[in-house]
Amino acid sequence: MEKKTSNHGFLGQKMIVLPNSIQQRLQKNTITKQFYITDIGFYPRADGHFVNRKKGSKEYIFIYSIEGQGSVSFENMTIQLQPHTYCIVPINTPHSYQASKVDPWSIYWMHFRGELCAALYQRHLKVNKTPNKIPFENSRIGQFSQIFEMLSSEYTIDHLEFANLLGLHFISSFVYISVNGLKTHNKKNLIDSITSYLDKNIDRTLKTEDIAQKFNYSASYLLTLFKKHTGYSIIQFFNLKKMQKACEYLKYSDLSIKEISYRLGFQDPFYFSRIFKKTIGQSPSEYREEV
Repeated sequence: MEKKTSNHGFLGQKMIVLPNSIQQRLQKNTITKQFYITDIGFYPRADGHFVNRKKGSKEYIFIYSIEGQGSVSFENMTIQLQPHTYCIVPINTPHSYQASKVDPWSIYWMHFRGELCAALYQRHLKVNKTPNKIPFENSRIGQFSQIFEMLSSEYTIDHLEFANLLGLHFISSFVYISVNGLKTHNKKNLIDSITSYLDKNIDRTLKTEDIAQKFNYSASYLLTLFKKHTGYSIIQFFNLKKMQKACEYLKYSDLSIKEISYRLGFQDPFYFSRIFKKTIGQSPSEYREEV
């Protein structure tokens, strides 16, 4: 027996339950049969929210709390959801969940099914042993709103396909947060720090080993990471920045090519000219004549 209480709804709540006929279309569609949403909604400050499904649900249930507190119980464990944490309740599993009586949660939730969902859930279990703290991002909430609006507006096949692909991306952004979120964010910060360091030391001659020592990483790791994010090795990128700066000097100053070479850390003006021509496609003097 399923028991639900909700104090007759929550002020500001929104929810959609897709008709069975639509769900059947999604289940048969080549694109959406892998992942499709059956129910979706948002409950703000859900005072009195309580659900108990003794036979479980025919869908996986995703719950993301953005404020307040609540708990989710299944498989002999209870997960306490704090602000900016989430959980997924597995399919066909008895469970219950409820908002805190003192500080009720505000939750975004989604029921979903599909052929890849079992594997997606297993990935979630492997990556997220405990509820992860999810950095709040307006873009994530914006994507949820976009999915909701698309599923509430019309049921043309292109709308349904796109909405459910967005739904898969939305869920994946949580499941793979350690790959696509926190770690990627940290790596991007490292790349940004390196590029900023190169900008500030544009007048120096640096090697990859110098930069690796500065940031306390191995040269091979930094080289692989930097090339993955920028498409260039660190030194290639550094020389590209130097040539961009050289273009500024050639265009907006009266400095000689030799002086520009020295200002950019090249002790050999002829080597500087070769790098410039290889990068820009013209010699420094040809570039200056044209501008």
